[in-house]
Amino acid sequence: MLSLQMDVRFTSLRPLSLLFAAASLFVAATVSTSAEILPKSGQKIAFMGDSITAGGWGNPGGYVHLVVAGLEANGVKITPIPAGISGHKSDQMLARLKRDALDKKPDWMTLSCGVNDVWHGARGIPLDRYKTNITAILDQCQAAGVKVVVLTATVISEELDAENNKKLAPYNAFLRDLAKERKAPLADLYSMFQEAIQAHPNKTGKPGRLLTGDGVHMNPAGDQVMARGVLQAFGLDAAQLKKAEAAWQEIPGAASVRVRFDAGKGKTLQATAKLSFKQREQLGTRASKEGKSIEALLSAAYATEVKSLLKPAGEFETAMAIFEAKKEREIAGRLQEKLNQRVADLLKP
Repeated sequence: MLSLQMDVRFTSLRPLSLLFAAASLFVAATVSTSAEILPKSGQKIAFMGDSITAGGWGNPGGYVHLVVAGLEANGVKITPIPAGISGHKSDQMLARLKRDALDKKPDWMTLSCGVNDVWHGARGIPLDRYKTNITAILDQCQAAGVKVVVLTATVISEELDAENNKKLAPYNAFLRDLAKERKAPLADLYSMFQEAIQAHPNKTGKPGRLLTGDGVHMNPAGDQVMARGVLQAFGLDAAQLKKAEAAWQEIPGAASVRVRFDAGKGKTLQATAKLSFKQREQLGTRASKEGKSIEALLSAAYATEVKSLLKPAGEFETAMAIFEAKKEREIAGRLQEKLNQRVADLLKP
């Protein structure tokens, strides 16, 4: 039997607004309320980090893109320098700091480091070495005239009492103390995540996925919380954040939904509905009127297009036959175009 699988890269907009409210309350109490935005137009900001930062640049709705868009919405046009590499820990970031950041002459650098130092276990970095590495990173940045925004490491599992989160606690405590000692702006992302997760208890019986896709890497909701934290550390006030969030609504592909059709034997056909947050909200409203979720709406549309290729109306006996004929790339392209048209039709008034 054929089955349809969904990979949804977005959480519901309405719960997300409540999530932001919880996160905002925490950050407002921990950063300056000054409306002066620290970076200035024409400056460069390096974003140093691991896979979370790599994804923050690689995805249209990733936190790096959201920070850049949020600043621009408030009249500050900066040049981003993406410097996230998957799997990297504090020792590797220190080793490549000059090449990937300082040599490019940034004015600012955000530092997101700590998850892999703990998560990698025996291959990770003990706390004493982590302290040495992070301190050296800040020292080198200071010597180069680069101002650093320190980000506390985000969760390693949305179950806050998980062992890795307990191990992460002293790493984040060190980051808070170091930022205070150096008078560096701090985005206490872990505390924001903690507040949001506690405000939205997971009652599914499954691992929490409020802010992450896998317990560690961001889903769009997590990216937005990260971006809010960074922007507030950069000095944006509530009114300026509202402008930033309005700009996010129009970013193409920021709230994409990927659908997969299981052809059997481990083979799948897949396509992506590349949606902005605004478009996703529009589709969500339409879907709710039909008593469906947006995921169900798009999944049904994609399933219909796949089945139209099968006999008696189509040319293939089964979806698996598409792969047996080695036409999966051609068909996937056609199906993507059809899904694009379906989405365009659904978005019409």
